[in-house]
Amino acid sequence: MRINNLAPEGVDLFVKQEAFNLLGSVKDRIALGIIETAERNGILRLGQTVIEATSGKTGISLALVCAQKGYPLVIVMAESFSLERRKLLRFMGARVVLTLAADKGSGMLAKAVELAREHGWFLCRQFDNPANSDTHALTTAEEILADFGPGGLDYWVSGVGTGGTVKGVASVLKACSPATRIIGCEPKNAHLLASALTQAMRPDGVPAASHRVFAPHPMQGRRPDFIPQLAADALSEGLIDEIEPIAGKDAILWSRRLAADEGIFCGTSGGATFAGAIVVAHRVPKGSRILAMLPDTGERYLSTPPFADISEEMSADEHAISVSTPGHRFNGAARVAITPPQREVPAKDVEALNSLVIDPAAPVVMLGLEWCEFSWSVPRFLTGAGIPFRTIDLDGRDCRADRKGQKLRWTLRQMVGFATLPQVFLNGCQFGGATETLAAFEAGEVADSRAARVAKSAMSYLPKWVHPQRPAA
Repeated sequence: MRINNLAPEGVDLFVKQEAFNLLGSVKDRIALGIIETAERNGILRLGQTVIEATSGKTGISLALVCAQKGYPLVIVMAESFSLERRKLLRFMGARVVLTLAADKGSGMLAKAVELAREHGWFLCRQFDNPANSDTHALTTAEEILADFGPGGLDYWVSGVGTGGTVKGVASVLKACSPATRIIGCEPKNAHLLASALTQAMRPDGVPAASHRVFAPHPMQGRRPDFIPQLAADALSEGLIDEIEPIAGKDAILWSRRLAADEGIFCGTSGGATFAGAIVVAHRVPKGSRILAMLPDTGERYLSTPPFADISEEMSADEHAISVSTPGHRFNGAARVAITPPQREVPAKDVEALNSLVIDPAAPVVMLGLEWCEFSWSVPRFLTGAGIPFRTIDLDGRDCRADRKGQKLRWTLRQMVGFATLPQVFLNGCQFGGATETLAAFEAGEVADSRAARVAKSAMSYLPKWVHPQRPAA
């Protein structure tokens, strides 16, 4: 698909929209490839249960293939991935086993390996299975060559998740169209490939620990907390010419721009890749031809950050349109607890913390993390209520110099006795985390009439994957 409105003048920019696959993502390719390769090799038996660890897209595609072929399917995914994916999987007959968000991608992979070993199930192993990259070499790469021909494409831009797309396509392009430069995109705050730090792995293929430079980011499916073997192979084999770091806010921005200005609906992973393509497009010679991969549709992301500020209710402008004519109008309505210090903290550290949390212009100050869903919950509620607030991201750019953010986290932990973030302060007094803060507003423990402006429950602003009660271990 040609980009008509967002491409810089003189540059031919295209996207490969993989949402046109049957289940709406690029992963339909590898799901079929992995299952049929296993069948040919005799390692997948008729009626055997298939299991995989996935953020969702691969699982949904596996549900398609397993439904057609009659294999029971179990998907293991972290609880932080979008609700749409869970529901789609269960709707298609798969069983979904959740792991804790704190255990990240390596935790869900370890659980899948454990379950496969215990029950004799077939584990797909998308992160290191050669059938993943081989499928892209046989299908995706050949389609690109058919469209552009050898030498007809100057730059190919792709995100790097499992590494299967990059390894498979790049291996063919390097052989058949050697002038095409391969650009890999990864989250700026989780630049694992660019770090040049190797990933420690256990003998069973599970990461020994999260990669040292990993940090949470909003690009679901783009970068787990480890370097998959296929991605490491693509890098070590010289298949990636450049690695472009993409900020989370840019991934969200460009996914929205694609929808609003081009009518192309993709998720944050596609937005991240397109952001990389835009960076490339602004530095290449006139007449260059660039192709960016868009791996899926935006419908998998409706409960995630890009849609967090998309209102379900009419805006003031929309309401004004409604009442501009007389018929069929819609007239719907548009605790302070100081925790004592846990141990002695140097006065200068206390002063540094107080200088941040005591702000006469903003009665509520929140110390949080840039890409933490709990850290988005309180600001969204306060914005809806019209209550002035200030947020400080302890892992943000302003707190990175001289390890300022780490020092503040240490001071905060010593003073309030909690290591968790966010921590909310009301008029300079420590109030609690996101759950405690929203619960207090909902119960009327905070004397601020503006909270009544919010039509829905304060607790509903918590991440949608949070459940009020968890089953006992």
